[in-house]
This record gives sequence, C-alpha cells and structure tokens, in this order.
Amino acid sequence: MYRIDIMTLFDETVGDMMSESILGRAQERDLLRIEAHQIRDYTRNKQRQVDDYPYGGGSGAVMQADPLYHCWQHITDTYGPGHTIYLSPCGRTFKEADARRLRDDYTHLILVCGHYEGVDERFIEGYVDEELSLGDFVLTGGEIPAMAVADAVCRLIPGVLSDPSCFEEESHWNGLLEYPQYSRPEEWQGRSVPAILLSGHHANVAKWRRKQAILRTRERRPDLYAKLDLSTKADQKLLRELAEETGE
Repeated sequence: MYRIDIMTLFDETVGDMMSESILGRAQERDLLRIEAHQIRDYTRNKQRQVDDYPYGGGSGAVMQADPLYHCWQHITDTYGPGHTIYLSPCGRTFKEADARRLRDDYTHLILVCGHYEGVDERFIEGYVDEELSLGDFVLTGGEIPAMAVADAVCRLIPGVLSDPSCFEEESHWNGLLEYPQYSRPEEWQGRSVPAILLSGHHANVAKWRRKQAILRTRERRPDLYAKLDLSTKADQKLLRELAEETGE
C-alpha cells in the first residue's frame, strides 16, 4: 500500500481534503493511505511554539528544527523510512514526470509543509531528500503544494482511477496538452460539438484528438512543443494537414 505522511500546522484541513472524492475512496479500498500530522504536537514547551525569530535579523519567523525533527522521527519510527520532500519556492519545479518518478521509485513519501519565512536549514540538511516547488511564486504555506503533489502521485497508483487511459491521455503525460473535451448537450449557447466526435468512427476520432493536442500544445506551450518528437509518418501527415487547415 502506498503511504503519504504530511507534516503540517493544519492537519485537520489537510486530512479532510485528502479524504474526499477519488482519493478518499482509494483509501477506503486500502490502495493508499494519506495521514496529516500536527507539528505542534511535537514541541517541548507548553506554548506549543514551532517558530522563532531568524538569526541575523529580518522580518517574520522561522519554523524551528526540533519540532519538525520529532514529528519526522515519529513518522519514520511508526511507519518506516520515507522519501522526505520539503515544499519550498526554492525547490525544483514539480512536473508530471516527478509524479511518475515518485510513484515508481517509492512507496512512502513524507511531505513537509513550511510556513512563515520557511524552516530551519539544519532540518533540511539533515532530513530532507529533495525540495519541490509548484512554480515561480510564493504561497503562505506548504499545504497547497503538498496536497497537489500527493494528488498528482496518488492518481497514478494502479486502481485509484478506473483505467490507465484516464491519465495516459491527459496533459503532460507524453509531452502534449490534452485535446478539447465535450459533453452533452450537443449544442449549447449556439456552440456545437465537433461533428467528428459524433461520427462513431473511432480511428477518425483518435486522429482528430491527436491533431488537436498537437495544435493546442503549439499554440499554448511552445516550450513543450519544441521538445516533441513528431517524426513518425503519421505525425508528419498530421502536421501537413494542420498546415493546410491553418494556412501556415
């Protein structure tokens, strides 16, 4: 069973969120387990203090190493060693490839949520295996990134989604953005579903979707498009058709 432990100051909020919908049902079926741990429970003072002023001056406060360590130690003593990730704006940007790597290489993740001005560097040096970020921006805490990483990893675990095609055809799995999706009714506010999707011709539908995925990636994410391998005869034919259709 895949396990994720999240070290946080908001254990009830995080725990409730991770127990809803698809991930909640997966936990009920014992495919995975996600547990949030309150860092304040591992302080050694009556005030349950977890932060203090930074050495060298500056605004804000820094989360202390000791309560973080004792929370981490409780997790590893109870559930065994885990790959420890600190969610930080200084970390490498998290991508779909990381979700697949974390699913394939580990069965136990420990996600550390920082707050205030971050966490004492000594805890990072001693116990963190890697730092990950959601992007080039700063949030008030690590809970949202931790839940995002947990969700992205857990949905790839066999059995969590009904079929691998549920994620293998989505954006970023193979370097492409996902093709446009439509549902009922057939016409809505004067806009109709593309006729090809109503044809019942599966090969033509697959071709249309591939073409739309290529086009969408080229228009919206040229950085991703530049890395695509579109050298197959089928893709070269689609590119020629796209050039004719778009006049490029």
